Amino acid sequence: MAVLMAALPVHERPRERLLARGAEALTERELLALVLRNGTNGISALDLAAGLLADYGSLDALVMARPEELVVRPGFGPAKAASVVAALTLGRRLNVPRSPRPVLRRPEDVAAIAIGELGAARQERVLVIICDAANRILQATIVSEGSVDRSLMPIREILNAVLRHDGRAFAVAHNHPDGTTEASDADQRATSDLKAAASVVGLRFLGHIVVAESAWRAVS
Repeated sequence: MAVLMAALPVHERPRERLLARGAEALTERELLALVLRNGTNGISALDLAAGLLADYGSLDALVMARPEELVVRPGFGPAKAASVVAALTLGRRLNVPRSPRPVLRRPEDVAAIAIGELGAARQERVLVIICDAANRILQATIVSEGSVDRSLMPIREILNAVLRHDGRAFAVAHNHPDGTTEASDADQRATSDLKAAASVVGLRFLGHIVVAESAWRAVS
């Protein structure tokens, strides 16, 4: 007789084990059971998953299953078939080589991104470009908008954004809506403060530029 997941001791249930020990602690059958979510007519999700793997022979073979094959299986239906196909398709796509991420090598690289993000802005914005250890771009995000006081570079928010995205290096850009790329004294102080703060938390600071429409200037 099948044992339903709800009848298992809490520490043996796949979902609880995943949360406590991580996905790597689960078997393919248990992971697939979590995708199925529940069983049917006294058949547990674990048993449905085991039957699916047995019939297809392996997870690699199951990846090629079509929705119309799965939807007619006992205990399945459109929802379960769609969930299985969607989950396996996501896994397959992760193995497809992706285009290499852009790399920040010089101020021109920072400017190319910053002009696209900030060039047309009518309010002052601060953009942080987050990179990995090889200076490949992970994320570009606005951390401040609308300030009229250029002394208010949000250093804490910038560092938090980098750390939150597992960054190892970063560059910063902000725009001058008045059309000038000349760095103010406050811009220069902010650059020095960012360098010092990045060093304290173990991050590499790759530079700070000012953008005004399609023009730009590095802040030393």
